[in-house]
Amino acid sequence: MTIYNLGSINVDHLYMLERIPKPGETLSSLETHITIGGKGLNISVAAHRSGADVRHIGVVGSTDTSVLDMIAGLGLDRALISQVDVQTGHAIIYVDENSENSIVVHGGANLCFSESQIRTALSSAQPNDWLVLQNETNANEIGISIAREKGMKIALVAAPFNAKKMPEQIKKVDLVSMNKTESELFEVISGTSIGNLKSIDFLITYGADGAVFLSDGVTQRIAAHKVHSIDTTGAGDTFFGVFMAHYTRRGCVKTALKKANAAAAIIVQRRGVASVVPSQKEIDTFLET
Repeated sequence: MTIYNLGSINVDHLYMLERIPKPGETLSSLETHITIGGKGLNISVAAHRSGADVRHIGVVGSTDTSVLDMIAGLGLDRALISQVDVQTGHAIIYVDENSENSIVVHGGANLCFSESQIRTALSSAQPNDWLVLQNETNANEIGISIAREKGMKIALVAAPFNAKKMPEQIKKVDLVSMNKTESELFEVISGTSIGNLKSIDFLITYGADGAVFLSDGVTQRIAAHKVHSIDTTGAGDTFFGVFMAHYTRRGCVKTALKKANAAAAIIVQRRGVASVVPSQKEIDTFLET
């Protein structure tokens, strides 16, 4: 079982602040860090560190060799990552003293996927493999079409939520991950309850209030661990990546939720995302204690 993750790669510029700036206001940061990330890459790293066979399909700028080196340093194979003459995507992330964040993303190379690149990347994919998508690239529709041709299963992280495109894409996949706000917006736009869509499984995250998995009318819930959070950036990405690692291997929702819940509790106590995603050993140790 292989997870092909067609996802974004960003250079993250993280600024720790006392509070998020108001319009027209200039603040000095308390700390700053530059790391590798992106919703897609974060998910790949989280799944990889929980033991999944992950192939990341991505695009970076042709001059950004250091980005490829950092990706390799995270343990991911770079074979399916293409280079184009466009700047690598990047994000500006503000985190305040209450661990709330505000993020601006520039797509850059993440918006330069081609159909030929995706067809080549998925040439060895098998019907029982998964394609993971999220909405920081230009490739969701292409990816869905090719994956369906090959009989793959498709998981979609419906973020950033696009009110025009996302409702229709959601109806074309097997598993959808959304947070509370996104799920409520989807129900308003689509005019139907998530519970009525029996052919699609939904993983809904509620931050400090845990998560819910809905499948064919059956609901499984898990409460979040109570920890001291210092940075919630990427917690959802980590949750989903770890969930997919366990769910795709054994199909046990209860175990997948338990492991993902622990991983999210660990990472919110750390600054950054991809470089500090917990290993499976760290997750198991957390659960034991």
